Amino acid sequence: MVGARIALTVGIGSVLLGGLLGVAAGLLAGFATRWLDDALSAALDIVIAFPTLLLAMLVVAAREASLGSAVIAIGLAMSGVVARLTRVLVKRVLAEDYITAARTSGTSWPQVVVEQVLPNIWPTLLVNLALQLGLAVLAEAALSYLGLGTPPPNASWGRLLQEAQATVLISPTGAIAPDVLLVVLVVGVNLIADGLRDLADPMRGRSR
Repeated sequence: MVGARIALTVGIGSVLLGGLLGVAAGLLAGFATRWLDDALSAALDIVIAFPTLLLAMLVVAAREASLGSAVIAIGLAMSGVVARLTRVLVKRVLAEDYITAARTSGTSWPQVVVEQVLPNIWPTLLVNLALQLGLAVLAEAALSYLGLGTPPPNASWGRLLQEAQATVLISPTGAIAPDVLLVVLVVGVNLIADGLRDLADPMRGRSR
């Protein structure tokens, strides 16, 4: 139960951090000029290609192995994916005729973002963030297994797996229980994301 609390805390915290940074960067890239858009796209490619574990090592070296360090490392790694998706969605919305009509009627760009862009991209972003939550939980377990996550005496599932490794042949329950709970949580999160996808696209839900 304590491991579930830590996994969800790190997962939700990482999604919030990555979502805020990613949406902000994606909106900036979507409205940017061509050269700035190219520069931001190159930066996003670097963030996406940067391994999460290596980023976690850098964060831990700058801070220490803690719950906050895990949230920062996973959130930063996640922000690139969210930003890339947001950029694509924003450019797609900005190409629509109703955006041109809104600008012609005198609507300011901040109003366009709040009233037109965000309402049209949030369903897809919400589904993506739900999927990212499952990945964040797995990343937290991997970091804790390597000693880069939440330090003892916190009962992180990854650290429980690392400790049970030495006695897995004698007492396999210590390794099986965290594994099963981790799989159940990730599968449950993915099912929720699938349900959100059906809500965002009712036609998809009827066709299944």
